[in-house]
Amino acid sequence: MSDVTYWCELAWLHPGEAVEGVAVRVEGGRFADVTPGVAVPPKGAIRLAGLTLPGLANAHSHVFHRALRGRAQSGAVSFAGWRARMYAVAARLDPDSYLALARATFAEMALAGITGVGEFHYLHHGEGGRPYADPNAMGHALIEGARDAGIRITLLDACYLTGGIGAPLDGAQLRFGDGDAHRWAGRVDDLAGEYSGADDVVIGAAVHSVRACPPEQMPVVADFGRRRAAPLHTQVSERRTENEHCVSTYCATPVQVLYEHGVLGPRTTAVHATHLSDVDVALLGGSATHVCLCPTTERDLADGVGPGRRLRDAGSPVTVGTDSNAVIDLLEEARAVELDERLVTGRRGAWTADELLEAATMTGQASLGRPDAGFIVPGARADLVSVRLDSVRTAGDGVASAVDRVVFGATASDVHSVVSGGRRVVVEGGHVLGDVGTLLADAIAAVRA
Repeated sequence: MSDVTYWCELAWLHPGEAVEGVAVRVEGGRFADVTPGVAVPPKGAIRLAGLTLPGLANAHSHVFHRALRGRAQSGAVSFAGWRARMYAVAARLDPDSYLALARATFAEMALAGITGVGEFHYLHHGEGGRPYADPNAMGHALIEGARDAGIRITLLDACYLTGGIGAPLDGAQLRFGDGDAHRWAGRVDDLAGEYSGADDVVIGAAVHSVRACPPEQMPVVADFGRRRAAPLHTQVSERRTENEHCVSTYCATPVQVLYEHGVLGPRTTAVHATHLSDVDVALLGGSATHVCLCPTTERDLADGVGPGRRLRDAGSPVTVGTDSNAVIDLLEEARAVELDERLVTGRRGAWTADELLEAATMTGQASLGRPDAGFIVPGARADLVSVRLDSVRTAGDGVASAVDRVVFGATASDVHSVVSGGRRVVVEGGHVLGDVGTLLADAIAAVRA
C-alpha cells in the first residue's frame, strides 16, 4: 500500500472532539501522520467530505443468516420457527456457496463503514457432520470472503457440541460439532497455525453457549484463548428460557457457569447478556469481560433489552454487533443501545453520542483482538469512514452538532468513503467489487431452501 494523504473536512479524533481540517497521511496500512487545523486540502490529497470516523467494528456476526432477511421477520414466526429456517439455510451451504455469500455480505458491511468483523463461526463440516477433506474449508471460505470485501476478520471458531443442555446434535446441527472440545481445539489450532503471520486475520475461540457447550468442555476452549492470547467470545442469557433451563440443570445462571469454568475475563466478550441478575452484572463487570449488544437482532427475535449502562458502569466495556444481519447498519446498532434502554427505563441520556461511537469503534476493535485499531492516531491501523453531513438525515447546523447528527440520525446509506487498513474499498458510496446488491441476490438465491 502506497503513501497517500487524505484531507478530512471534519474528523472525530477522540471522544468529545470533532476537529475541522485534518490531514492524515497513510503509509504501509497505518497512519503515519495526523495533522489537525489544515484549512485546505494539501496538494494531491484525497478529500473526504462530512464527518470522518475510525473504522467501525462489528463485534458479532453470523454471516450466513443474511440469507434469512425478509423471510423470517413478518408474521407470527416463533423463535423456534426462525431457528428452523436458519437450519434449513445452513444445510444447503458448502464451501463455494459460503464463500459467495460471505464475500457479498462482508462487502455490504464495508459499505456500512465496518472495517473489522467478529465472525462467530459454527458451520464447520459437511452433511451429517462429515469433515471436508480440509476440515477448515468453511473457515477458509469466510476468511477469503472478508479479504475480497476488504475488511479484517476475527474468526471466532465456536465449540458447539450439544443441541441443548443434555441433548445430542440433530439434523443440520450435526454440521456444527467436533465431538468434544479436544477435537475442536486440534482443528482450530491447525487453522490458527495457517494464519499465524497474517496481518488481517485473527483466529479466536468461542464457547457457543451454555446450551451447546457442556461446562466440563469449557476449560479446553478457554485454555485455547489463553495459549494463543486470542479473543474468546460466548453467547449468554439471550433468552429467558435459556436461563431457566440452565438454572434447573446446574443451579446457576449461564454467567455463573461461565465464571466457574474460567471463561470470563478481559479477553472475553459475552454476547447479548440480555437477562441478567445483579450477581451476573457484578461477575461480568468485575472480571472486565466485554459485553456485545446486538439490538436489531435482539428486537427482531423478541429477546429483550440488555442492561448496557449498568454493565458499563460495573466495569464491562460495551461493544455492538449485527448478529443475524437482519440489518447491517452499525450506526443503528449503536444508537439503539441508548434508544432501546429509554423504552425500558423511561429515562433519556444514559449514553452520549461519543460513548456510543467508542463502543462501535475502539472498544469493538479491541474486543476482536485489534487494540491498535479504532483510533485516528499515528501508528494505528489506517481505517477511515466518512459520513455525509448533507443528506436529508444528517443536514443540520454545522460542526457543533455533527457527531450527534451522525450517531442519532445517519444510516449506513450516508457512508460514502471507507479506507480499511490503508486500502480504499468504498468510493462515492460504491464498493470496489461492483454491484453488491447483485452479488447478494445471486449468493442468496443459491442457498435458499
